[in-house]
Amino acid sequence: MKQQNKEIRNIGDIQSMEEGRHITGYAVVFNSQSEDMGFYETITPESITEDTIKRSDIVCLYNHNEDRGILARSRNGKGSLKLSIDERGLKYEFDAPKTALGDELLEMLRRGDINQSSFAFTIAEGGDKWEKRDGKYYRTITNIDRLFDVSPVITPAYGETSVANRSFEDFKKKMEYYENLEKEIESIDFHI
Repeated sequence: MKQQNKEIRNIGDIQSMEEGRHITGYAVVFNSQSEDMGFYETITPESITEDTIKRSDIVCLYNHNEDRGILARSRNGKGSLKLSIDERGLKYEFDAPKTALGDELLEMLRRGDINQSSFAFTIAEGGDKWEKRDGKYYRTITNIDRLFDVSPVITPAYGETSVANRSFEDFKKKMEYYENLEKEIESIDFHI
């Protein structure tokens, strides 16, 4: 079985209550096209199910940085990190821990310095489709195998998408091969 590498995506939309410690955000927004990452990506509603959550050990990290500690955790659907799927996407919520990390996150949210979320995941085998339209590449994710973290982030984390880049490069090479083959066939003079 081919091992899948973890991918990270920035989505947006995180907030805290003005005076409380409760934080909510969307780790995944369905049917929303990404910014240009060399390709455009959309995640479909069927890509994440309750089963995806139940087979995943998901932590909430600050900026995907495990070394700073965790803010909350959902181990197989249970724990201090609550995850739910609705028509918009994968929502997460937790109470910020009474730690230096929890206090720092709350302050950054209240000041507006942080207002985006990101998530780390792997794609199930055959769980994405690539296509080229109008000279641009598009990826549709239809099946996420596992979720690893949801993270309030300062800046987008698109640079760490190793599987997407590798599968994107493979797709691009195939497309270029077929386009070149098509040009060669068109240039052949078929006189009988």
